[in-house]
Amino acid sequence: MITPFLQFLIEKKVVPKDIADQISAKTDSGPKSLDFLLVEMAKIGEEELLKYKADFYHLPSVALQKKAAEKSALEFFPKEAVNNYQMIPFEVKGEIVHVGMVNPENLKAREAIDFLARQKGWETRFYVATSAGLKHMADRFSGTLTSEIGEALEYSDENKEKKEEKAPQSEKELEEVVKSAPVSKMVNVILRHAVEGGASDIHIEPGDLDSRVRYRIDGELHETLTLPKYIHASVVSRIKVIANLKIDETRKPQDGRIHMEIEGKKIDFRVSTLPLTGSEKVVMRILDVTRGAPTLEALGFMGRNINVAKRQIEQPNGLFLVTGPTGSGKSTTLFSALSLLNKENVNIVTLEDPVEYYLPGANQSQVRPEVDYTFASGLRSILRQDPDIIMVGEIRDNETAQLAIQAALTGHIVLSTLHTNDAAGAIPRLLDMKVEPFLLSNTINIIEAQRLVRKICPKCKEPHELPRDLFEQASSILATIPDDQLYEGVSRDKMQFFRGKGCGECGNTGYKGRLSILEVLENTKTMKTIIANGFEHVKAEEEFKKQGFISMIQDGIMKTLLGLTTVDEIVMATKE
Repeated sequence: MITPFLQFLIEKKVVPKDIADQISAKTDSGPKSLDFLLVEMAKIGEEELLKYKADFYHLPSVALQKKAAEKSALEFFPKEAVNNYQMIPFEVKGEIVHVGMVNPENLKAREAIDFLARQKGWETRFYVATSAGLKHMADRFSGTLTSEIGEALEYSDENKEKKEEKAPQSEKELEEVVKSAPVSKMVNVILRHAVEGGASDIHIEPGDLDSRVRYRIDGELHETLTLPKYIHASVVSRIKVIANLKIDETRKPQDGRIHMEIEGKKIDFRVSTLPLTGSEKVVMRILDVTRGAPTLEALGFMGRNINVAKRQIEQPNGLFLVTGPTGSGKSTTLFSALSLLNKENVNIVTLEDPVEYYLPGANQSQVRPEVDYTFASGLRSILRQDPDIIMVGEIRDNETAQLAIQAALTGHIVLSTLHTNDAAGAIPRLLDMKVEPFLLSNTINIIEAQRLVRKICPKCKEPHELPRDLFEQASSILATIPDDQLYEGVSRDKMQFFRGKGCGECGNTGYKGRLSILEVLENTKTMKTIIANGFEHVKAEEEFKKQGFISMIQDGIMKTLLGLTTVDEIVMATKE
């Protein structure tokens, strides 16, 4: 049977009659709601659907995906009733509770929520919402970090007489802390939600009045929740226990690891504690050791850059070098390259700090400076393991640089990273490490430099007009790129830029995920001569042009025109 709202959409010529009949049959026989079927089968967008519902029901609308629900509103309605009545309170203003509902025709639901509101002395104001919006907020309501932590805190409050921070003193107190059910639950929930939310780091830091938990997502720190100050010491102690750290040592920094399985994935948390005035801060780096490295294309290699990278990876020996600051995705790029080289007939040995990706078939080792197992000493040992391909996490000193160059000279493929601002800067950096110019010229195959930028959220991407100064800056950079090096889809004549408007999918940031902007320097015959003669910058610049070298900012600007990221991100990432 066709519902009145579906009939309204037919009359408005939004949904064809034959599609409406199919939708009606599916709503009668299956679990999917009318809203979901309208989006799926009639291709109506969420915002458009919300507008039609508001017109039909003569009610104001609310996009629940874009709303940050208030705890006081969510607690007002029993969780079980949200699914039954398909409505959810999202805001309390004064004595009015604002409620989003999928089906305003459900009079029983309206009566139920009116009754609950009257008990608190509130009035109700109803808004029409979509099923997707309600599901988004209901998921956050029933399974959010805040609600789960709240349950643990409530239990903790009932069993705690004095709400003041008191670090455990005796061994018996420490034992009680680590066995404490609410504290254990809090820590587990914080770790699990970080993994589920795609965070790369967790920060648990004490404040004057409370303890703050922040997640780093897509390179940005976001405050996730606050805990009472009195619970901070217990949370830190619990983390120390599962990371095999000394609980009673609060005067100096400690490092440890936590191994967990979350949603079928093996996760390592690299734990670091730092003593602050009167308390300790904990930072945990999240490493999914079971995930495979993405492809070079997925990382952001395009055009000439992908062609050069793949050609040089196939060389029988030499040095593949990735440069950039901490957190620029260098290790991920190395493992993407290693994935291409990983075959049954080769022996791959890696030396890492820490092991971030699991590579089936490779022999992966972690350095341990505390027992004098460093990159330099480890590299010496690796050379006695009959390797074909060696990956050294980072070239940090002269000794490691010398050994890496020697390994590349003696028939091995060596992959490593270095801290420099750009690709060309890696050569004088290695020369400063006392590597002989003629040896360097004969071992380097490729130097790649990169930064990470946030990707525009595909769900809320829209065209965006740049301010005049930024538009002119982007135009002048695009003008310096040779025609034959422009990426497919990039046009000088039609420069269209984009941004993310912000939606529930991306937490209203407009961004979701990250990609690399990069530059690739190939060691050609001419470049080898330039390096062997001491690397004269003027001659090097001329050779870059002949190579068709694309700088990091040029690569970034072309990616903005392809709608992958924003000019703001490129400007921030390439600012020196």
